[in-house]
This record gives sequence, structure tokens and C-alpha cells, in this order.
Amino acid sequence: MVPDGGERGADSGARTAKWLAALEERHLADLTLSETARALRALSSCYVERRAKVGAALDTKGKRAAFALFYAPLHFVVVREVVRAIPGAAASIKHIHDLGCGTGSAGAAWAVECGRPRMEGIDRHPWAVAEANWTYRQLGLDGRATQGDVDRLKLRGAPGVGILAAYTANELPDATRDALLPRLLAAHERGAHALIVEPIARRMAPWWSAWEKAFVAEGGSAGEWRFQTPLPPRQRELGKAAGLDPRELTARSLWL
Repeated sequence: MVPDGGERGADSGARTAKWLAALEERHLADLTLSETARALRALSSCYVERRAKVGAALDTKGKRAAFALFYAPLHFVVVREVVRAIPGAAASIKHIHDLGCGTGSAGAAWAVECGRPRMEGIDRHPWAVAEANWTYRQLGLDGRATQGDVDRLKLRGAPGVGILAAYTANELPDATRDALLPRLLAAHERGAHALIVEPIARRMAPWWSAWEKAFVAEGGSAGEWRFQTPLPPRQRELGKAAGLDPRELTARSLWL
């Protein structure tokens, strides 16, 4: 666990504050807060309530702005807290593969806690890839996101490598997800670490129990988390305006 205090904690806090400020400047330049809140309500309905239609989550400028301004910081905070809660998750990571990286915020959270490892993100959506590369630059991270499919990415298995799938595995086609599990286990056998983060709601992920058994059988761990850590002020304001008020941040994780 990386403490909040000290040189690294102060540095990561400053970088995070700079990124959040840049997010506002980037995405509220042409939209008001109320317009973004309306888009967030529509996005939430698609992203949370009807996940089978999640492909439509980024189909308008307003939804993209809402995702970047609300869900990206939400994912950043949750993954940061998960990494801090898992013993050893921030130790000795030199290279991170972020599968289905989205805007890059989840992988960046892990990277910031580890120092400054090399980032390698992959996502199918061109806007998300561009946003992830922007996120890396804002947070001072060395890395690059590219457009592509998870099932075609060669997973590097070696000591110092971390493989992240945050809010990704549940969105994959069943065949792709089923094939990913043995690939992750094989990468772990070669020395890599793997971190899976998903929402707690089990009805969304009937595959979870099989993955949990496989991770635990290989000496890994599973966790369910409830954090009282508040979202940053702008994200709380935006969420409240959209009818979302996450006073408790929740997630579940698998770790190898």
C-alpha cells in the first residue's frame, strides 16, 4: 500500500488535481454543467441499467463528455482505493497492460500508485484511445493506448508486468472472456500480476464465480470493497445534478 503522505503521495495528489482541472477545461468548454448532467443521465441509463447496449454509451459529444468527467474520475478513485487495499498491488510493477482501457483512468490510477510504470492501453473505440493518451500525458505517465481488440493482444508474462481489466471483462463477448481467463493465468505463471475490477452487482456477471475459483486456486485473492472515499467536488456536483449520489464507492476485485 502506498501511503497518502510522503513525496510520492504529494506528487500523485498534485498530478491528479492537475488532471481533474484539465478534464473540466477540456470537456466543459462547449457544454454547460446542466447539459452535461442531462447527458450523464442518458449515459447512466445505457451504461448501468442496459449494459447490452453499452456500445451506444459514447455515441454523442455530451455522453462522451459525461463519461470523461464523471465515470473516468470515479473509476480512477475506485481502482486507486482497491490497489491501496490489496497488499503488494503497488509493489514492483514496471509495465501495465490495460485491457479495454477506456479513457485510461483506471490504468492510470494503478500506475500513479506504483510510481511511473510504462503504460500500454488497448480499446476498440477511437475516441477512448485518444482520451487515454491524453490522460497519460496529463498525469505524466509514459505509455501509449492503441485501438484494437483484447482477444488479439499478446499478453506479456514477466516479473514486473501488471495486467488490468477494470470494468472490461463483463463487456466482452462470452467467447472472448472465456478465452481471456487461461491467458491471464498463463501470464501469471510467467511472472505477471493480474487485477480484475468490476461492480459488485452479481446479476451483471454470472461468469465471476468461475474466475474467482480459478484465481484463488492459483494463490490469488478475491475481495469486495466499500470505500467511504468521497469523489472530487466537481464529480459530486455533476452526479448530484444527474440524480446520482454515490456516497459509498463499491467494487469487487480479483488479484494474482
